[in-house]
Amino acid sequence: MRSNMLKRLMLAGIAAGMLGGIAHAASSVTSTFTARITIQNDCSVSSPNDLDFGTVGLLSANVDTSMTFTVTCTNGAAYTIAMDDGQNASGSTNRMTNGSEYVSYELYQDSNYATVWDASNTVSSTGTGTAQTFTVYGRVPPQATPSAGTYTDTVTITVTY
Repeated sequence: MRSNMLKRLMLAGIAAGMLGGIAHAASSVTSTFTARITIQNDCSVSSPNDLDFGTVGLLSANVDTSMTFTVTCTNGAAYTIAMDDGQNASGSTNRMTNGSEYVSYELYQDSNYATVWDASNTVSSTGTGTAQTFTVYGRVPPQATPSAGTYTDTVTITVTY
């Protein structure tokens, strides 16, 4: 009898434990966090192509060419693009060099070769967040033809934002 009573108590305890588990719902807690990024105005300039005037003989007529480069600036960022007169300039005249000889040339903002592109004559734009393409028009005007050879210059593009 005692054995039956113990069995009944044990079964009652097990049943109560099971019912207790069913009667209690699972508990949970929550929390939140903020994802954040701060965007500041920024710009980049692509590696531009060379402004290649090709191979010519006498410099008795204009030699024209063009090249493009891209500027990517933060959406809404106002910016200006300036170009220096190159490493071999004489005053405000751009010059390519081969040793001690020079070939003069100029950079323009337009295909009519009307608006010079330099540190004083800049191009203004507003960033879109994607690459914007700009064209540089180059002209070698008629001039005394120097010795045969390859003439080069390095021009710096500056984007101010």
